[in-house]
Order: sequence, then structure tokens, then C-alpha cells
Amino acid sequence: MNEGTQGFLKNYASIIRLLLGILLGTFLGLYLGNRVEVIKPIGDIFLNLLFTAVIPLIFFAITSAIGNIDRTKKMGRVMVVMIFVFLATVLISAILTVFTVWIFPLPQQIDTASNIVENVHPSSFGEQATSLLTVNEFSELLFRKSMLAFIIFSLFIGFATLRSGEIADPFKKFLIAGDEVMKQFLIMIMKLAPIGLGAYFAYQVGVFGPQLFGTYGHSMAIYYGFCTFYFLVFFSIYAFIAGGFLGVKIFWKNNIIPTFTAVSTCSSVATIPANLAAARAMKIPEHISNLVIPLGAPLHKDGSSVSSIIKIAAVFAIMGKDFMDPTTILMALGITIVVSMVEGGIPNGGYIGEILVMTVYGFPVEMLPVVMIIGTLVDPMATILNATGDAVSAMLVTRFTEGKNWLKSVI
Repeated sequence: MNEGTQGFLKNYASIIRLLLGILLGTFLGLYLGNRVEVIKPIGDIFLNLLFTAVIPLIFFAITSAIGNIDRTKKMGRVMVVMIFVFLATVLISAILTVFTVWIFPLPQQIDTASNIVENVHPSSFGEQATSLLTVNEFSELLFRKSMLAFIIFSLFIGFATLRSGEIADPFKKFLIAGDEVMKQFLIMIMKLAPIGLGAYFAYQVGVFGPQLFGTYGHSMAIYYGFCTFYFLVFFSIYAFIAGGFLGVKIFWKNNIIPTFTAVSTCSSVATIPANLAAARAMKIPEHISNLVIPLGAPLHKDGSSVSSIIKIAAVFAIMGKDFMDPTTILMALGITIVVSMVEGGIPNGGYIGEILVMTVYGFPVEMLPVVMIIGTLVDPMATILNATGDAVSAMLVTRFTEGKNWLKSVI
């Protein structure tokens, strides 16, 4: 076995194991039918472990990242423009995905889902926002349904730690240690994912029947079709905005290696060196590329933005609910922004974003494996968009900070 094959198997080992577990679960579900409910507790154990880990994991990940920022770093205009570019591209990809789902709606044919749907009582937008963003007791922050409020709380604790200066150094060390411990804990839990999700998938197939495959297949077709279009067309548009036709040419000429690095490693972080090398070839100033690309790996994820919308739409379709309600769409766009930030820098962090989707909409726990499996199936394409989108974002930041003729002046 050559080194290339070994590297591929190493990088995709977890996905391959998970897909094998899902495949075995599919056969069990088809063979056993409703009798497969006997193995559902295996999936419940896995999900319960994941649920208990998610709250401390998020707290330590967010507070340690913010609390240990080097306050001497120059933020300035580059940082402001970078944040604007990140938000704009993530929202553009999400809005276009909503439009795509509207044109190609997911099938709503799974009648059995009505047996497990939890009734969500309608409330005003203001009441929903208040309940999502805040709680009235500290203890309620630890509930899974309050995850968005807990994320905001963690952000404030991180900034408070940053403002406290040297006196908070022992607390900062505690946060760093806690972050590492929880990352290792999550890695341990995810070793059980092929068994846990395989059991849950067997349950879904046995209860819902073959109709479930139509939802997955339709979701995959929309995702890969739209992402290919977005990758080729909108990245070219971004490059054109950044540097005209010359920008388009220089971007695609130097984006080949980062693209193959992303698909071979399935990691935005692992693609950072290739992106930095490509940024130098694209003539992006180092003070911009050295800031935008490393921060873009955890914070800027166009591919995750698309998958977030697809996952939400898929669950709404399975549950027979209307995804195109304006309030639902606005909430989905907000979740997408949060998911893009939360899951970055955390091993298997996509699962954390998926739990957030469940809690915000009040979906039943049985629907969590649906979004987790979709997330696994779209991961290679999502990584391409997530990783290579950082380079074109660096070009856009350069355009808005250095002027429209930045590229011509250096070539």
C-alpha cells in the first residue's frame, strides 16, 4: 500500500467507519422492520453521551479562544472588513440554498414521522428571540434547549477574561486545560459513532421504511449540485469583484492545490498551509493572508452554511412541516451564522452545530441522526467550500482595504 493510499485511509477512516455502520444499520432495518426497535437503546446511549458533553465542550472552546487572544495584535480595518466578508459570503450561500430548496423542494412523504413529532407551540418573533437568546435562571443555561443562550454567555465570559488582564492568567490556563480535556472526551465518544448512529439508522429504516432514502438522496442531489455551482460560479464572482478578470485567472490558477488538499484531508485546518502558499501566489499581502486564512479555518464556512440549511429543510420535510415560513427561514439563517462559528476548531464540531439545530427548533431527538448522517455524507464537498473560500475571502479583504487596483500594482 503506497503512502497516498495510507494517507487517504487515515484522513477518511472515521467517515469510512461511520458509513459502514450506517450501511449495516440499513440492512438490519430492512430485514427486521419494526422489530429493530430493540436496538434503539444503543443509539440512545450514544446520543446521551453526546448531549452531556456538548455544554462543557462549548463553554471551554469559546471562552478559551476569546480569553487567550493576544491583545497586542493589530485588529483595525482589516479585522472589520474580514468579519464583514465572512458574514456576507456565509449569508449569500445560505440564502441561495434556501432559494434552491424552494425550487427543488424535498419530498414530504414519511407519514410515520408524525408519531414522534413534538408539538411546537407558536409564539411571536419577540418571544422566540427572548427565549432563544436569554434565560432567567443560571441553572437553565445548562439545559440543552438553552444552548444559544449558553453560547452567548460563554462569549461574554471569554471577553470578560480577556479584559481582566494578568490577574486572570490562572483562569485562562484552566480554560485551556478544560478545552483540551473536552476535545479528547469528544474524540472518545465519537469512537462509538459507527455503532450508535448505525443502531439509530437501523431504527429509522425499520420504522420509516425505504421512503427515508428518498429524503437522503434528494438532499445529497441538492447539496452536491448546488455546491458545485456555487464553487465554480460564485467563487469566480468573488474573485472578479476582488481583482477583475485577472483576479479570476490568478485565483483558479492557484486554487488547485488547496482544493485537492481539502478533499484529501477533509479538514479546513489542514488546508491552511496550502491556502497560505496559494495566497502568496495570488499576491495577497501577508499581513492580510496571515490573519484572514488562519481565522477563516474555524470561523468562515460556506460549505457548512449550505449543509445547515439542507439539514433543517430535510428534517422539516420528514416531519411534514413548512420550511418556507419567513420566521423559520430567518431563524435558519441565524443558526447558520452561529453554526459556522461554533463548529470551527472542535473535532467533530459539526455535530455540535447539529445539536444546536435540534434545540432551537425543538425537534425530537429521533431527528438528530438525520442531520448527523447528512453532515457526514456532505463532508468532503463542504470542506472544499469551507477551506478554499478562505483564499477568495482574503482576496476580497485585500480589495476593500488596499483598493481596486491592488492586484495590478503588484503584477
